[in-house]
Amino acid sequence: MSKDEVNAWLKLHPKKWTYTDATVKRDFKFKNFIEAFSFMTAVALEAEKMDHHPEWSNVYNKVSIKLSTHQPKGITQNDLDLAAKIDAIFAKLE
Repeated sequence: MSKDEVNAWLKLHPKKWTYTDATVKRDFKFKNFIEAFSFMTAVALEAEKMDHHPEWSNVYNKVSIKLSTHQPKGITQNDLDLAAKIDAIFAKLE
């Protein structure tokens, strides 16, 4: 996807995703480690269904997720579809 296409998607989904270095990224914060890990588990199950494997990290109650596609390098519709699903998972936990 072009930079303009990704930016157009970001405007339609103002959920704190950012676009840099050919990735979309979002940071999440939870009340505690259990909530963060539960979120990661739900995301992992959804990502596996989509055959997508995000780059992410977790420290206590914080989770950072980066989405991109290696072939072709950059952002694809699959990345943005997973981002929207991640937002829906997070909304259920808020």
